Amino acid sequence: MKIIVVGTGYVGLVSGTCLAETGVHVTCVDIDKSKIEKLSKGIIPIYEPGLEPMVLRNVEKNRLVFSTSMKESLPDAAVIFIAVGTPPGEDGSADLRYVLEVAREIGQHMNDYKLVVTKSTVPVGTSKKIRETIRKELDKRQVKIKFDVASNPEFLKEGAAVQDFLKPDRIVLGLESENAKKILNRLYHPFMLTGHRIVYMDIASAEFTKYAANCMLATKISFMNDLANLCERVGADINSVREGIGSDPRIGNKFIFAGIGYGGSCFPKDVKALIKTATDAGYDLRVMQAVDQVNNLQKEVLFNKILSHYKGDLKNKIFGIWGLSFKPNTDDIREAPSLVIIRKLLEYGAQVRVYDPVAMDETRKILGERVSYGLDVYDTLIDANGLLLLTEWTEFRILNYNLLSKIMKEKTIFDGRNIYEPAEVIEKGFAYFGIGRKVSGK
Repeated sequence: MKIIVVGTGYVGLVSGTCLAETGVHVTCVDIDKSKIEKLSKGIIPIYEPGLEPMVLRNVEKNRLVFSTSMKESLPDAAVIFIAVGTPPGEDGSADLRYVLEVAREIGQHMNDYKLVVTKSTVPVGTSKKIRETIRKELDKRQVKIKFDVASNPEFLKEGAAVQDFLKPDRIVLGLESENAKKILNRLYHPFMLTGHRIVYMDIASAEFTKYAANCMLATKISFMNDLANLCERVGADINSVREGIGSDPRIGNKFIFAGIGYGGSCFPKDVKALIKTATDAGYDLRVMQAVDQVNNLQKEVLFNKILSHYKGDLKNKIFGIWGLSFKPNTDDIREAPSLVIIRKLLEYGAQVRVYDPVAMDETRKILGERVSYGLDVYDTLIDANGLLLLTEWTEFRILNYNLLSKIMKEKTIFDGRNIYEPAEVIEKGFAYFGIGRKVSGK
Protein backbone atom coordinates (compact mmCIF):
# COMPACT_ATOMS: atom_id res chain seq x y z
CA MET A 1 0.00 0.00 0.00
CA LYS A 2 1.21 3.51 -0.82
CA ILE A 3 0.13 6.50 1.20
CA ILE A 4 0.77 10.24 1.35
CA VAL A 5 1.12 12.25 4.53
CA VAL A 6 0.75 15.97 3.91
CA GLY A 7 2.63 18.07 6.47
CA THR A 8 5.97 17.28 8.10
CA GLY A 9 5.46 18.73 11.57
CA TYR A 10 5.26 16.63 14.74
CA VAL A 11 2.12 14.79 13.65
CA GLY A 12 2.91 14.30 9.97
CA LEU A 13 6.56 13.31 10.27
CA VAL A 14 6.00 10.95 13.20
CA SER A 15 2.92 9.37 11.59
CA GLY A 16 4.54 8.93 8.20
CA THR A 17 7.73 7.48 9.64
CA CYS A 18 5.96 5.03 11.94
CA LEU A 19 3.68 3.85 9.13
CA ALA A 20 6.74 3.33 6.91
CA GLU A 21 8.21 1.19 9.68
CA THR A 22 5.48 -1.41 9.00
CA GLY A 23 6.51 -1.76 5.34
CA VAL A 24 4.08 0.75 3.84
CA HIS A 25 5.51 3.11 1.22
CA VAL A 26 5.04 6.64 2.53
CA THR A 27 5.55 9.96 0.76
CA CYS A 28 5.64 12.94 3.12
CA VAL A 29 4.65 16.10 1.25
CA ASP A 30 5.29 19.66 2.42
CA ILE A 31 5.31 23.02 0.63
CA ASP A 32 8.40 24.06 2.59
CA LYS A 33 11.14 23.29 0.07
CA SER A 34 13.96 23.88 2.56
CA LYS A 35 12.46 21.46 5.05
CA ILE A 36 11.99 18.76 2.42
CA GLU A 37 15.57 19.18 1.20
CA LYS A 38 16.86 18.78 4.75
CA LEU A 39 14.67 15.75 5.43
CA SER A 40 15.88 14.11 2.22
CA LYS A 41 19.42 14.52 3.56
CA GLY A 42 18.48 13.05 6.93
CA ILE A 43 18.30 16.39 8.78
CA ILE A 44 15.34 16.26 11.16
CA PRO A 45 13.66 19.65 11.81
CA ILE A 46 12.22 18.73 15.22
CA TYR A 47 13.55 17.12 18.37
CA GLU A 48 11.63 13.94 19.16
CA PRO A 49 13.29 10.99 20.94
CA GLY A 50 13.69 7.96 18.68
CA LEU A 51 12.53 9.70 15.52
CA GLU A 52 15.83 10.42 13.74
CA PRO A 53 17.14 6.84 13.50
CA MET A 54 13.74 5.65 12.33
CA VAL A 55 13.59 8.28 9.61
CA LEU A 56 17.10 7.42 8.42
CA ARG A 57 16.37 3.69 8.42
CA ASN A 58 13.20 3.99 6.35
CA VAL A 59 14.73 6.50 3.93
CA GLU A 60 17.58 4.08 3.35
CA LYS A 61 15.13 1.28 2.61
CA ASN A 62 13.19 3.58 0.25
CA ARG A 63 9.98 3.17 2.25
CA LEU A 64 9.97 6.85 3.23
CA VAL A 65 10.44 9.64 0.69
CA PHE A 66 9.91 13.38 0.79
CA SER A 67 8.40 15.65 -1.83
CA THR A 68 7.05 19.14 -2.38
CA SER A 69 4.68 18.00 -5.15
CA MET A 70 1.23 16.67 -4.39
CA LYS A 71 0.59 16.32 -8.13
CA GLU A 72 3.51 13.94 -8.62
CA SER A 73 2.87 11.95 -5.45
CA LEU A 74 -0.89 11.49 -5.75
CA PRO A 75 -1.47 9.05 -8.65
CA ASP A 76 -0.18 5.88 -6.94
CA ALA A 77 -1.42 6.64 -3.41
CA ALA A 78 -4.45 4.89 -1.96
CA VAL A 79 -4.67 7.00 1.22
CA ILE A 80 -3.88 10.66 1.85
CA PHE A 81 -3.46 11.79 5.45
CA ILE A 82 -3.89 15.51 6.03
CA ALA A 83 -1.57 16.51 8.89
CA VAL A 84 -1.00 20.22 8.27
CA GLY A 85 -1.21 22.92 10.91
CA THR A 86 -4.44 24.53 12.07
CA PRO A 87 -3.11 27.64 13.87
CA PRO A 88 -5.49 29.67 16.02
CA GLY A 89 -7.07 32.78 14.55
CA GLU A 90 -7.47 35.99 16.53
CA ASP A 91 -10.90 34.84 17.71
CA GLY A 92 -9.56 31.45 18.84
CA SER A 93 -11.00 29.52 15.90
CA ALA A 94 -8.88 26.96 14.05
CA ASP A 95 -7.51 28.28 10.76
CA LEU A 96 -8.46 25.73 8.10
CA ARG A 97 -6.82 27.38 5.10
CA TYR A 98 -4.01 24.80 4.89
CA VAL A 99 -6.36 21.85 5.34
CA LEU A 100 -8.69 23.06 2.59
CA GLU A 101 -5.78 23.89 0.29
CA VAL A 102 -4.71 20.25 0.53
CA ALA A 103 -8.28 19.21 -0.28
CA ARG A 104 -8.24 21.48 -3.33
CA GLU A 105 -5.03 19.93 -4.61
CA ILE A 106 -6.43 16.44 -4.12
CA GLY A 107 -9.49 17.33 -6.16
CA GLN A 108 -7.34 18.91 -8.87
CA HIS A 109 -5.02 15.94 -9.34
CA MET A 110 -6.69 12.69 -8.22
CA ASN A 111 -7.23 10.15 -10.99
CA ASP A 112 -8.91 7.26 -9.18
CA TYR A 113 -10.45 6.32 -5.83
CA LYS A 114 -8.78 7.95 -2.81
CA LEU A 115 -9.37 7.79 0.93
CA VAL A 116 -8.74 11.21 2.46
CA VAL A 117 -8.08 11.05 6.18
CA THR A 118 -7.87 14.09 8.46
CA LYS A 119 -5.22 13.82 11.16
CA SER A 120 -4.98 17.55 11.80
CA THR A 121 -6.91 18.79 14.80
CA VAL A 122 -10.00 20.33 13.24
CA PRO A 123 -13.43 21.56 14.39
CA VAL A 124 -16.54 19.48 13.93
CA GLY A 125 -17.77 19.78 10.36
CA THR A 126 -14.33 20.10 8.74
CA SER A 127 -14.60 16.75 6.96
CA LYS A 128 -17.75 18.00 5.26
CA LYS A 129 -15.82 21.05 4.04
CA ILE A 130 -13.04 18.79 2.78
CA ARG A 131 -15.55 16.66 0.91
CA GLU A 132 -17.23 19.73 -0.62
CA THR A 133 -13.88 21.21 -1.63
CA ILE A 134 -12.73 18.03 -3.37
CA ARG A 135 -16.05 17.59 -5.12
CA LYS A 136 -16.01 21.20 -6.33
CA GLU A 137 -12.61 20.67 -7.93
CA LEU A 138 -13.77 17.43 -9.57
CA ASP A 139 -16.80 19.25 -10.95
CA LYS A 140 -14.51 21.88 -12.46
CA ARG A 141 -12.66 19.06 -14.22
CA GLN A 142 -16.00 17.51 -15.22
CA VAL A 143 -14.97 14.11 -13.91
CA LYS A 144 -16.70 11.69 -11.55
CA ILE A 145 -14.25 9.91 -9.27
CA LYS A 146 -15.27 8.17 -6.07
CA PHE A 147 -13.55 9.07 -2.84
CA ASP A 148 -14.11 8.73 0.88
CA VAL A 149 -13.36 11.07 3.75
CA ALA A 150 -12.50 9.89 7.26
CA SER A 151 -11.27 11.33 10.55
CA ASN A 152 -8.34 9.83 12.45
CA PRO A 153 -7.34 12.27 15.22
CA GLU A 154 -3.88 11.84 16.74
CA PHE A 155 -3.17 11.52 20.45
CA LEU A 156 0.61 11.80 20.38
CA LYS A 157 2.50 13.36 23.28
CA GLU A 158 5.48 15.47 22.26
CA GLY A 159 8.55 13.80 23.74
CA ALA A 160 6.92 10.36 23.52
CA ALA A 161 5.27 10.60 20.09
CA VAL A 162 7.07 7.67 18.46
CA GLN A 163 6.17 5.25 21.23
CA ASP A 164 2.62 6.61 21.36
CA PHE A 165 2.18 5.85 17.66
CA LEU A 166 3.83 2.43 17.73
CA LYS A 167 2.01 1.36 20.91
CA PRO A 168 -1.25 3.32 20.99
CA ASP A 169 -3.69 2.92 23.85
CA ARG A 170 -6.46 3.43 21.28
CA ILE A 171 -6.98 4.48 17.68
CA VAL A 172 -10.03 6.61 16.95
CA LEU A 173 -11.58 6.33 13.50
CA GLY A 174 -14.48 8.45 12.26
CA LEU A 175 -15.96 6.69 9.24
CA GLU A 176 -18.80 6.87 6.74
CA SER A 177 -18.12 3.83 4.55
CA GLU A 178 -17.20 0.17 4.89
CA ASN A 179 -14.48 0.57 2.29
CA ALA A 180 -12.75 3.28 4.36
CA LYS A 181 -13.03 1.04 7.42
CA LYS A 182 -11.48 -1.88 5.55
CA ILE A 183 -8.53 0.18 4.31
CA LEU A 184 -7.75 1.77 7.67
CA ASN A 185 -8.14 -1.54 9.51
CA ARG A 186 -5.52 -3.02 7.22
CA LEU A 187 -3.21 -0.03 7.68
CA TYR A 188 -3.45 -0.06 11.48
CA HIS A 189 -3.49 -3.83 11.97
CA PRO A 190 0.25 -4.00 12.84
CA PHE A 191 -0.32 -1.65 15.77
CA MET A 192 -3.21 -3.67 17.16
CA LEU A 193 -1.35 -6.97 17.64
CA THR A 194 -0.76 -6.29 21.35
CA GLY A 195 -4.47 -6.05 22.08
CA HIS A 196 -5.01 -2.29 21.82
CA ARG A 197 -8.29 -1.34 20.29
CA ILE A 198 -9.75 0.71 17.50
CA VAL A 199 -12.69 2.91 18.49
CA TYR A 200 -15.12 3.42 15.62
CA MET A 201 -17.53 6.33 15.47
CA ASP A 202 -19.06 8.84 13.09
CA ILE A 203 -16.80 11.55 11.69
CA ALA A 204 -18.24 14.44 13.69
CA SER A 205 -17.73 12.55 16.96
CA ALA A 206 -14.14 11.70 16.02
CA GLU A 207 -13.40 15.35 15.27
CA PHE A 208 -14.92 16.33 18.62
CA THR A 209 -13.09 13.58 20.54
CA LYS A 210 -9.68 15.15 19.90
CA TYR A 211 -10.73 18.48 21.39
CA ALA A 212 -12.54 16.79 24.25
CA ALA A 213 -9.45 14.77 25.21
CA ASN A 214 -7.05 17.71 25.20
CA CYS A 215 -9.50 19.98 26.98
CA MET A 216 -10.08 17.38 29.69
CA LEU A 217 -6.33 17.16 30.32
CA ALA A 218 -6.01 20.94 30.29
CA THR A 219 -8.85 21.09 32.81
CA LYS A 220 -7.01 18.77 35.20
CA ILE A 221 -3.90 20.95 35.00
CA SER A 222 -5.73 24.23 35.61
CA PHE A 223 -7.76 22.63 38.39
CA MET A 224 -4.60 21.59 40.23
CA ASN A 225 -2.93 24.95 39.66
CA ASP A 226 -5.96 26.72 41.07
CA LEU A 227 -5.87 24.44 44.12
CA ALA A 228 -2.13 25.03 44.50
CA ASN A 229 -2.67 28.76 44.79
CA LEU A 230 -5.30 28.14 47.46
CA CYS A 231 -3.03 25.70 49.31
CA GLU A 232 -0.52 28.47 49.90
CA ARG A 233 -3.20 30.61 51.52
CA VAL A 234 -4.56 27.93 53.85
CA GLY A 235 -1.30 26.20 54.80
CA ALA A 236 -1.72 22.98 52.80
CA ASP A 237 0.83 21.37 50.47
CA ILE A 238 -0.30 20.65 46.90
CA ASN A 239 2.10 17.70 46.55
CA SER A 240 0.43 15.96 49.48
CA VAL A 241 -2.99 16.79 48.07
CA ARG A 242 -1.92 15.38 44.70
CA GLU A 243 -0.83 12.09 46.25
CA GLY A 244 -4.08 11.90 48.19
CA ILE A 245 -6.40 12.39 45.23
CA GLY A 246 -4.18 10.67 42.67
CA SER A 247 -4.52 7.37 44.51
CA ASP A 248 -8.25 7.45 43.77
CA PRO A 249 -8.69 5.36 40.58
CA ARG A 250 -11.62 7.54 39.55
CA ILE A 251 -9.22 10.48 39.33
CA GLY A 252 -5.84 8.92 38.54
CA ASN A 253 -2.36 10.33 39.00
CA LYS A 254 -1.70 11.78 35.55
CA PHE A 255 -1.91 15.50 34.69
CA ILE A 256 -2.44 16.55 38.31
CA PHE A 257 0.95 18.15 38.92
CA ALA A 258 0.82 21.82 39.89
CA GLY A 259 3.18 24.21 38.18
CA ILE A 260 3.41 27.32 36.02
CA GLY A 261 0.74 26.41 33.48
CA TYR A 262 0.46 24.36 30.32
CA GLY A 263 1.85 25.37 26.93
CA GLY A 264 2.72 23.74 23.63
CA SER A 265 0.98 23.55 20.30
CA CYS A 266 -2.12 21.65 21.43
CA PHE A 267 -3.71 22.52 24.77
CA PRO A 268 -3.82 26.35 24.47
CA LYS A 269 -5.01 26.20 20.86
CA ASP A 270 -7.55 23.44 21.38
CA VAL A 271 -9.09 24.99 24.49
CA LYS A 272 -9.63 28.26 22.63
CA ALA A 273 -10.95 26.46 19.56
CA LEU A 274 -13.52 24.49 21.57
CA ILE A 275 -14.64 27.67 23.31
CA LYS A 276 -15.11 29.29 19.88
CA THR A 277 -16.99 26.24 18.58
CA ALA A 278 -19.36 26.51 21.55
CA THR A 279 -19.85 30.23 21.00
CA ASP A 280 -20.67 29.64 17.33
CA ALA A 281 -23.20 27.02 18.42
CA GLY A 282 -24.84 29.48 20.83
CA TYR A 283 -23.49 27.82 23.97
CA ASP A 284 -21.40 29.30 26.79
CA LEU A 285 -18.66 26.77 27.64
CA ARG A 286 -17.96 28.19 31.10
CA VAL A 287 -15.68 25.43 32.43
CA MET A 288 -13.28 25.77 29.50
CA GLN A 289 -13.32 29.55 29.75
CA ALA A 290 -12.20 29.20 33.36
CA VAL A 291 -9.53 26.66 32.39
CA ASP A 292 -8.09 29.11 29.88
CA GLN A 293 -8.23 32.04 32.31
CA VAL A 294 -6.57 30.08 35.13
CA ASN A 295 -3.78 28.95 32.82
CA ASN A 296 -3.05 32.46 31.58
CA LEU A 297 -2.82 33.74 35.15
CA GLN A 298 -0.74 30.75 36.28
CA LYS A 299 2.06 31.65 33.88
CA GLU A 300 2.72 34.76 35.98
CA VAL A 301 2.49 33.15 39.43
CA LEU A 302 6.20 32.40 39.72
CA PHE A 303 7.15 35.85 38.46
CA ASN A 304 4.90 37.41 41.10
CA LYS A 305 6.76 35.42 43.76
CA ILE A 306 10.06 36.76 42.40
CA LEU A 307 8.75 40.32 42.35
CA SER A 308 7.50 40.00 45.92
CA HIS A 309 10.73 38.44 47.23
CA TYR A 310 12.83 41.27 45.80
CA LYS A 311 10.30 43.90 46.87
CA GLY A 312 9.61 45.00 43.33
CA ASP A 313 13.23 45.83 42.46
CA LEU A 314 14.59 43.51 39.78
CA LYS A 315 16.74 46.04 37.93
CA ASN A 316 20.12 44.53 36.97
CA LYS A 317 19.49 41.43 39.05
CA ILE A 318 20.65 38.26 37.32
CA PHE A 319 18.35 35.24 37.01
CA GLY A 320 19.47 31.86 35.71
CA ILE A 321 16.72 29.87 34.06
CA TRP A 322 16.74 26.09 33.73
CA GLY A 323 14.33 24.84 31.09
CA LEU A 324 12.68 26.68 28.20
CA SER A 325 10.54 24.12 26.36
CA PHE A 326 6.94 23.82 27.48
CA LYS A 327 7.71 20.29 28.75
CA PRO A 328 10.70 17.93 28.83
CA ASN A 329 11.90 15.86 25.85
CA THR A 330 10.93 18.41 23.21
CA ASP A 331 12.35 21.60 21.73
CA ASP A 332 8.86 23.07 21.35
CA ILE A 333 8.51 26.47 23.04
CA ARG A 334 5.16 27.42 21.57
CA GLU A 335 3.01 29.01 24.31
CA ALA A 336 5.72 28.00 26.82
CA PRO A 337 5.34 29.58 30.29
CA SER A 338 9.08 30.30 30.20
CA LEU A 339 8.56 32.97 27.54
CA VAL A 340 5.99 34.79 29.67
CA ILE A 341 8.27 34.77 32.71
CA ILE A 342 11.37 35.84 30.76
CA ARG A 343 9.56 38.75 29.13
CA LYS A 344 8.29 39.93 32.53
CA LEU A 345 11.78 39.77 34.00
CA LEU A 346 13.19 41.77 31.08
CA GLU A 347 10.37 44.29 31.40
CA TYR A 348 11.46 44.94 35.00
CA GLY A 349 15.09 45.43 34.04
CA ALA A 350 16.49 42.05 35.07
CA GLN A 351 19.28 40.23 33.27
CA VAL A 352 18.35 36.73 32.15
CA ARG A 353 20.56 33.76 31.38
CA VAL A 354 18.95 30.61 30.05
CA TYR A 355 19.80 26.96 29.54
CA ASP A 356 17.81 24.11 28.01
CA PRO A 357 19.15 20.77 26.71
CA VAL A 358 17.50 21.13 23.27
CA ALA A 359 15.35 24.28 23.04
CA MET A 360 18.04 26.99 22.92
CA ASP A 361 17.94 27.43 19.13
CA GLU A 362 14.15 27.72 19.08
CA THR A 363 14.30 30.27 21.91
CA ARG A 364 16.94 32.31 20.09
CA LYS A 365 14.58 32.60 17.10
CA ILE A 366 12.06 34.37 19.35
CA LEU A 367 14.11 36.23 21.95
CA GLY A 368 17.28 36.80 19.97
CA GLU A 369 20.05 38.32 22.10
CA ARG A 370 17.74 39.84 24.69
CA VAL A 371 18.86 37.01 26.95
CA SER A 372 22.22 35.27 27.26
CA TYR A 373 22.59 31.55 26.63
CA GLY A 374 24.44 29.39 29.14
CA LEU A 375 27.10 26.92 28.04
CA ASP A 376 25.81 24.39 30.55
CA VAL A 377 23.59 24.09 33.59
CA TYR A 378 25.85 25.80 36.12
CA ASP A 379 27.41 28.34 33.77
CA THR A 380 23.93 29.89 33.69
CA LEU A 381 24.06 30.61 37.44
CA ILE A 382 27.39 32.39 37.87
CA ASP A 383 26.70 35.50 40.03
CA ALA A 384 22.96 34.86 39.75
CA ASN A 385 20.52 36.32 42.26
CA GLY A 386 18.15 33.46 41.71
CA LEU A 387 17.63 30.10 40.00
CA LEU A 388 14.34 29.55 38.16
CA LEU A 389 13.43 25.94 37.36
CA LEU A 390 10.83 26.16 34.57
CA THR A 391 10.99 22.78 32.80
CA GLU A 392 11.54 19.53 34.68
CA TRP A 393 14.27 17.99 32.51
CA THR A 394 15.86 14.97 34.19
CA GLU A 395 19.30 16.58 34.33
CA PHE A 396 17.95 19.34 36.59
CA ARG A 397 16.57 17.02 39.26
CA ILE A 398 19.61 16.66 41.54
CA LEU A 399 21.22 19.90 42.76
CA ASN A 400 24.90 20.35 43.50
CA TYR A 401 24.41 22.57 46.54
CA ASN A 402 28.11 23.09 47.16
CA LEU A 403 28.70 24.39 43.66
CA LEU A 404 25.56 26.52 43.73
CA SER A 405 26.72 28.09 47.01
CA LYS A 406 30.04 29.05 45.42
CA ILE A 407 28.80 30.48 42.13
CA MET A 408 25.47 32.14 43.00
CA LYS A 409 25.33 35.67 44.37
CA GLU A 410 22.15 34.89 46.30
CA LYS A 411 21.07 31.42 47.34
CA THR A 412 17.48 31.53 46.14
CA ILE A 413 15.56 28.90 44.18
CA PHE A 414 12.22 29.38 42.46
CA ASP A 415 10.89 25.92 41.68
CA GLY A 416 8.21 26.26 39.01
CA ARG A 417 7.62 22.51 38.76
CA ASN A 418 7.85 21.42 42.40
CA ILE A 419 10.65 18.92 41.75
CA TYR A 420 12.76 19.81 44.80
CA GLU A 421 12.08 19.06 48.43
CA PRO A 422 11.63 22.39 50.26
CA ALA A 423 13.00 21.07 53.56
CA GLU A 424 16.20 19.83 51.90
CA VAL A 425 16.73 23.06 49.97
CA ILE A 426 16.24 25.18 53.09
CA GLU A 427 18.49 22.91 55.15
CA LYS A 428 21.26 23.60 52.62
CA GLY A 429 20.91 27.30 53.27
CA PHE A 430 18.80 28.32 50.28
CA ALA A 431 15.54 30.21 50.14
CA TYR A 432 12.88 28.12 48.41
CA PHE A 433 9.73 29.14 46.55
CA GLY A 434 7.48 26.55 44.91
CA ILE A 435 3.92 26.36 43.65
CA GLY A 436 1.39 25.54 46.34
CA ARG A 437 4.02 24.17 48.73
CA LYS A 438 3.53 24.45 52.48
CA VAL A 439 7.08 25.74 52.99
CA SER A 440 8.05 28.87 51.08
CA GLY A 441 10.94 31.21 51.66
CA LYS A 442 13.62 30.52 54.22
